[in-house]
Amino acid sequence: MQQKFSAVLFDCDGVLVDSELITNSVLREILQENGWDISVEDCLEIFIGKALKDQWEPILQNTGVRIDDAWLTDFRTRRDAALRTQLQAIEGSFQAVDAIAQVYGPRIACVTGADRAKVEMQLKLTGLDKFFDDRVFSGMEFPRSKPAPDVYLAAADSLGIDPRLALVIEDTATGVTAGVAAGATVFGYSSGGPTSTSPETLRRAGASAVFSHMEQLPSLAIDAA
Repeated sequence: MQQKFSAVLFDCDGVLVDSELITNSVLREILQENGWDISVEDCLEIFIGKALKDQWEPILQNTGVRIDDAWLTDFRTRRDAALRTQLQAIEGSFQAVDAIAQVYGPRIACVTGADRAKVEMQLKLTGLDKFFDDRVFSGMEFPRSKPAPDVYLAAADSLGIDPRLALVIEDTATGVTAGVAAGATVFGYSSGGPTSTSPETLRRAGASAVFSHMEQLPSLAIDAA
């Protein structure tokens, strides 16, 4: 087996862990408490794949509340409590990462737009942390998060690879845009579930391939010798 790319960079939420509905449900509950009777569909459409701190404007427009650090801290506390009791890995993600790690070794990373504490907790809860060690990168630690390429460029730099030779795995248009802007090849994951982005949308954002189940990923990322 041989590497097709210099490294494989995985998004976390919606790619490695099935967290989006859990997180979005907590957010919707808080928004409703603040006076915004937002539907499940609209909450998913507006917020999935985006850094919550960057989405302050629709929250202000619909609740009159300008979210601040205290608001975000309360949200994260409630979100993390829900994740600890409900989170599961995406079906097949553990096996896919295991297969890829056997070929790429330390040249894999988890590259997310979410806050580091959440991501590290999720990886630990699902046992995926053993594959990534300290190779976890949070877009919230940079001036610009996804769809800007900064976090992917930082991950590539840390791994010592040209980002143009990296493979990025993403499940949202925002994430695909970030990977493409970094110069990487991006494969989109579209499971067909309630929080899934359509294959067409992922391709329009720049994904060069789209797959629907994690068992398909190793063959896409690895050359048979």
